[in-house]
Amino acid sequence: MDRAVFKTGYAVIPNGVMRDIVTSRLPHWHHTRAWILARPLTGFAETFAQYIVEVAPGGGSDNPEPERDAEAVLFVLDGEPTLTLDGASHRLCAGSYVFIGPESRWTLHNRSRLPTSFQWIRKRYERAEDIDPPTSFVSHDDDVAPTSMPDCNGVWATTRFVDVDDLAHDMHVTIVTFQPGGVIPFSETHVMEHGLYVLQGKAVYQLNEDWVEVEAGDFMWLRAFCPQACYAAGPGPFRYLLYKDVNRHPALSLSRLAGNRS
Repeated sequence: MDRAVFKTGYAVIPNGVMRDIVTSRLPHWHHTRAWILARPLTGFAETFAQYIVEVAPGGGSDNPEPERDAEAVLFVLDGEPTLTLDGASHRLCAGSYVFIGPESRWTLHNRSRLPTSFQWIRKRYERAEDIDPPTSFVSHDDDVAPTSMPDCNGVWATTRFVDVDDLAHDMHVTIVTFQPGGVIPFSETHVMEHGLYVLQGKAVYQLNEDWVEVEAGDFMWLRAFCPQACYAAGPGPFRYLLYKDVNRHPALSLSRLAGNRS
C-alpha cells in the first residue's frame, strides 16, 4: 500500500514515489535534475521551497539561484560536490552543511566521477530594521555536537548550526536525532511550519490526528499549528533534517503577506 498522503494540515511524500517521471530540470543547471518537495502554494508550504538535487559528473551551475533575496541551506546526502561561496572554494562531502546568506554569490559543480545529491532549502529572506543579514558559512554534521532536549533522558537531541539567539536568521535548519525508542512525549503545536526530510532510520510520526510510518528518504510538510509527535520505532537512530521559520513578527494582513512573497 502506498504511503503518500496529502491533507490540509500536512503531506507525506515517500521515497518510493520520487521517480524519474517527476523530476524537474532547472535553468542554468547542467546535467542536473531535481525533485521539488515543497514550494510556496495556497494550501501547502507558505514560507519555503525544498528540493532533492542530483548532479551528474561534470554537471552543476555558475548561476544557481534565480532570486536576489533568497537565502538557502544545502545539506549533502552523498558525493563530493565543489562549492564556491563568496570567492572561497570548498570540497563538500556527505554531511556537509552550507548556509547561503541573501547577499552571497555561489556556484556548485560535480567534478568527481560519481553523482552527488543534496537537499536544497530556499527561503525569501525577511529583513528586520537595524539587523544585518546573516553571513554565509560551511559546516559539517560531525562538527556540531547535538544538544539534548529537556526531560528526555538523552534519547532526543537537536544539532543546531546557528545560535538560536541570533536574530539575523529568520529560519533554522537543524538535524533532529532520536535514539531507538525515543519519543516526542507530547503533541507539539506551534506557529512555525516545517519541512522534514528523513536522513536515517524509521519512525511512527503523529501528523494532526494521524500516525504515519516514515523512513529514510521520505519527506513531510507540516503547516503552522499542525500537532506533531514522534516515536522512533526502528532498531537504529532516527534522524531528519528540519526546516522552520523563526524570529520575525507575523504579518498582520494577508495583502501584506502576499506582497512580501510576490
